[in-house]
Amino acid sequence: MKPFLIYLRQYYVSLNKKVFLFTSLLVALLIVVNYTIGIESRINDFSFYPERFSGFFLLYSFTFCFAYWIHFTITGHYWPRDYTFILLMLLAAAIFAWKISSQNLAHSLTRNLSPDWRRYWNIVADWPVKTMVQLILVVVVWKLFSLDNPVAGMTRKNFTLKPYLLLLLLMLPLIGFAATQEQFLNAYPKLKMVDFISRFSEQPWRERLLFELSYGSDFFGIELFFRGFVVLAFVRYAGKDAILPMAAFYCTIHFGKPILECISSYFGGLILGVLVYRTKTIWGGLITHLGIAWLMEMVGYWMRYR
Repeated sequence: MKPFLIYLRQYYVSLNKKVFLFTSLLVALLIVVNYTIGIESRINDFSFYPERFSGFFLLYSFTFCFAYWIHFTITGHYWPRDYTFILLMLLAAAIFAWKISSQNLAHSLTRNLSPDWRRYWNIVADWPVKTMVQLILVVVVWKLFSLDNPVAGMTRKNFTLKPYLLLLLLMLPLIGFAATQEQFLNAYPKLKMVDFISRFSEQPWRERLLFELSYGSDFFGIELFFRGFVVLAFVRYAGKDAILPMAAFYCTIHFGKPILECISSYFGGLILGVLVYRTKTIWGGLITHLGIAWLMEMVGYWMRYR
């Protein structure tokens, strides 16, 4: 754990405080606007995929590019003259906009099932299918742009389990506090999405377990993308300063979550960004993120079904 604290302290000391302030103000403004008029919900309400994709692409690209604009403007550094920097920013926004706006990707695989089982499998298959496509897209972009190895931080080198377990342990009080909030109880457990299948299964625990494994696969995609791609792919252009724009971008994907979770995602993104920047591996962040997600599921399940 001590090396992690050293990494975080060194990052804080070297961080341009004015850049941090204005980036945080940008994030705060976006959060206020979202939870006032519902940016995320309005985009999701679009009936047609191109509208949803365009809405999320504009949200993500604006946040990501504006955060970099703040950095380069305040520090006086020049924007990278290599066109691939701009292209990578737009590709990053486009990849995640595709993921969020796509619906029923597994529909063709489930069309011969009964309506209830089709509904269940459409839910359960959605996360792994999206994660697999996202993985392929990230690897292809990584290879096309000849980015540094390992690909998107997918390496066991520099990975040590114990510090991440301690980090997860430190999150327990925050999860306990969140569980007392009405917004949390309305959102969790995600498992309630498949409550209906219990009527059609002799052993519903299997369907519940499969759902949680599917839900967990989404966090691999998130860590791969935000820490592996949005940090490590941009290190060649911005060094450690790739962390703050990633955290701003990362916060916007939580606009549909309870507001405390959304706010904490900004700071959690910063912490995980610093760790992946120093270790060059995503596995520790994945364990932490996945552990938090499943703990929230467990607490939500206990609060709902006790």
